[in-house]
Amino acid sequence: MKMRSYRFTSESVTEGHPDKVADQISDAILDAHLRTDPRARVAVETTVKTNLVVLVGEVTSTSYVDYVGVAKQVLERIGYTDPALGFSVQENMYVVNIQRQSPDIALGVDESLESKAGEMEHELGAGDQGMMFGYAVDETENFMPLSIELAHALTKRLADVRKQNIVDFLRPDGKAQVTVTYDGLTPVAIDHVVVSAQHSPEVHEKTLREFIMEEVIKKVIPKDLLTEQTRFHINPTGRFVVGGPNGDSGVTGRKIIVDTYGSRAPHGGGSFSGKDPTKVDRSAAYAARYLAKNIVAAGLAREVLIQLAYVIGEAKPVSIYVDTFGTGKVDEGILEQFLIEQDFIQLTPRGIIEKFGLQHPEGWSYVDTAAYGHFGKSIYPWEQLDMVPVLKDYFSLHACTGG
Repeated sequence: MKMRSYRFTSESVTEGHPDKVADQISDAILDAHLRTDPRARVAVETTVKTNLVVLVGEVTSTSYVDYVGVAKQVLERIGYTDPALGFSVQENMYVVNIQRQSPDIALGVDESLESKAGEMEHELGAGDQGMMFGYAVDETENFMPLSIELAHALTKRLADVRKQNIVDFLRPDGKAQVTVTYDGLTPVAIDHVVVSAQHSPEVHEKTLREFIMEEVIKKVIPKDLLTEQTRFHINPTGRFVVGGPNGDSGVTGRKIIVDTYGSRAPHGGGSFSGKDPTKVDRSAAYAARYLAKNIVAAGLAREVLIQLAYVIGEAKPVSIYVDTFGTGKVDEGILEQFLIEQDFIQLTPRGIIEKFGLQHPEGWSYVDTAAYGHFGKSIYPWEQLDMVPVLKDYFSLHACTGG
C-alpha cells in the first residue's frame, strides 16, 4: 500500500510562557518534597498572572517545603527578575492554599483492591481512573515526531541565546511552530517555520527578525530539509512586548500536547506536572512511552501507539491497546498479549515507580520535564532501550517456532 504525502504541524513554547512557568513551579515543589520524603503524595497546581502567583493543591508529606521560596527560585532561573515585565520575583504577590490529601483517595492508593482481596502482596492502587498514551515513531533518532522535536529545539534555542546574553532585547516568553512535509513516515521538507519571541520595546523589528533567523532558526532547522517553498514567519504581528504572565494567565497542565507528541498521538487528558508518581496520569504515560519506544527500536514496527487504562484503587491496568498503523511486523493482538504477560516491567504504580526510580530521581529532576517536553531526552529513565533485547529474543523465538 502506497503511503500518502501530507503536512503535519506541532508547536512548542519557551520556559517563560505563562503555562510553562506554572508547570515548572508545580514540579519544583514536587522535587522539593521528594528530596527528603520519597513517598510524599503531591498534587499541586499553580496559576500565574500579572504580579501574582497562586499555589493550590493537596500534599501529604513528612517534609517541610518553603513553597514561596521554591516559586521564587524557579522565576529567577527562568529570568523573571525585571519589575518592568509586570511579573517578577521581587514584585509578585504569593498566595498559598495547599492542604492535606483526601483520606478517601489514600484508601485506594495505599493498598490496591487486589491486595485487599489477597490476589497480590502489598501493592499501590491507581489514584484515579484514566487512560494514558505512549507513542514512538522511527523518523528521528529519539523516536519522536520531527515536527515536535524541531519546535522544542527552536524554543530551547530562544531561551539559550537570551540567558547567554548574546543579545539584550529578548524576554522570557515565546513560541515556535513547525510544519513538516512527509512522504509516508519519512520527513522530506520543512514547509513552515513560525517563531514568536517576546522582546524589549526598543529593538527594531528588522534587527529582531534577522537575529532570530540567523541565530535561532538556522541553528536548529536542518538545511537539507529547507526548500524554496519553505516559509518563515518571525513575530508575524510585528510586535511582542507585553508577554509572560503579564500578557496572559498561566495554569499548570494547560500545555499537555506540548508536553507529549505535538498532537501526533492522542492524549488521555490528565496533565503531568505537580503530580507525584503514584498518579498514573504521569507514571503510566511514561511507561506507555517506554513500551512504544522499545517496540519501535526493536524493529517490530515503524510507528506504535499504546494505551494503558486504569481504575481507581486497582493496581493493574484494566486494558492494554496497541496500534502499529499498518507498520507492524507482529500482529497487534500478539503484542498486546505479550505486554499483558511479560514480567520485564510491572505495569502497576509500584512497578513503574521502581523500574524508573520515580521517587528517587538521579541525574534528572521533575522540573526538567516541565519545559521542552517529557519525551525524547535520553536523561530520562523511561527513554532507555533495555527492553529491546527481550522483545527481539521473544519474537524471533516465536517466529522460529510458529508461535
